Amino acid sequence: MSLREEILRLKKEKNAVILAHYYQRPEIQEIADYVGDSLGLSQKAAETDADMIVFAGVHFMAETAKILSPNKIVVLPDLDAGCSLADSCPPESFGKFVAAHPDHIVVTYVNCSAEIKAMTDIVCTSSNALKIVNSIPKDQPIIFAPDKNLGKYVMQETGRDMLLWDGSCIVHEAFCIDKLLELHKQHPEAVIIAHPESEEHILKTASYVGSTAGMINYVKEHADRKFIVATEAGILHEMKKEVPNTVLIPAPAKEDNSCACSECGYMKINTLQKLHDCMLNESPKIEVSDAIREKALIPIQRMLDLSK
Repeated sequence: MSLREEILRLKKEKNAVILAHYYQRPEIQEIADYVGDSLGLSQKAAETDADMIVFAGVHFMAETAKILSPNKIVVLPDLDAGCSLADSCPPESFGKFVAAHPDHIVVTYVNCSAEIKAMTDIVCTSSNALKIVNSIPKDQPIIFAPDKNLGKYVMQETGRDMLLWDGSCIVHEAFCIDKLLELHKQHPEAVIIAHPESEEHILKTASYVGSTAGMINYVKEHADRKFIVATEAGILHEMKKEVPNTVLIPAPAKEDNSCACSECGYMKINTLQKLHDCMLNESPKIEVSDAIREKALIPIQRMLDLSK
């Protein structure tokens, strides 16, 4: 059997579902039952009746699946698939920050650990952050964590003054404004689209700012245009499938690398072989303590209820 055939056999044998983020390697996206962004993946994790959730993404995503499905086996192809943004918000430090502002409601971006979610009033994703913040009474002070760039974007779009945690994603802070403007000069007809985790000066150049799913939908709706795409380059695989005749150019990174774009090493650490092995061995398993899970479930469920 080929590796792909063996994965499909194991999926059937173990009644497993494979969930993959848009930033995963193309071969993993191709074998997944569902490919999506953080919100879509959270919703699929909550809905699935599979016995095993194979989460081809990073650690906080698999944790979210375990919080939503505590009685299911949740496995991650590589336990080292972390997240620079989640790492930028240590629970002990954040706990002190929250305690120092007891009158604030806490909104956290889903890209954080289960411990941070347990200190949260409501979770959001990049696709519903504006809706979540707009649902909060205007006289209610808000802490927004951990992504300061997404927080600044939400403040600008909603007019809310929020207290921001100083966290960020190294992938979305890797874009070079000078290289981007030079690239746009070379392709003046191209539309710049960007993820709101990007820095403010990048977002100012964009004609559209949105989540990974939002960016894909925008490109589909304007398939006759050429695009410069400012987010992790893995999204281009799904975009090319949706709009095969549209020119898609990855936004340039500050540092030269293999694709002159910005890639997440954590996302790319997962491989098809590791996906196979984690299904075969049912390991590494993601575990969340009952105490943390019960607290973290409340703000996630609030988000899912508001996102229906």
